[in-house]
Amino acid sequence: MANSTQSKKRARQNEKRFAVNKARRSRIRTYLRKVEEAITSGDKDAAAAALKAAQPELMRGVTKGVFHKNTASRKISRLASRVKAMA
Repeated sequence: MANSTQSKKRARQNEKRFAVNKARRSRIRTYLRKVEEAITSGDKDAAAAALKAAQPELMRGVTKGVFHKNTASRKISRLASRVKAMA
C-alpha cells in the first residue's frame, strides 16, 4: 500500500492511465476484429477498407505507448498480406 503522498498520487495516476490505455487497447482490438471478420467473410473490398481504417489506429496506439512499434508493424503486415492474398 502507498504510504507517502507522492506514492499515493502515483497510484492515482496509474489507475487513470490504466483506464485510458485499456479503452485504447480495446478500441484497437475492435478495429482488428473488423478486419478479421471481413477476411473470413471473403469480402475483399470490405477487408481492404477495414485494414485502411485499422492502420492509423494501430500506429496511434504505438505513439501513445500502448503497443510496441514492431508489434503494430507485424500485425499490419500480416493482415495486409492476408487481404492481398484474397481472390
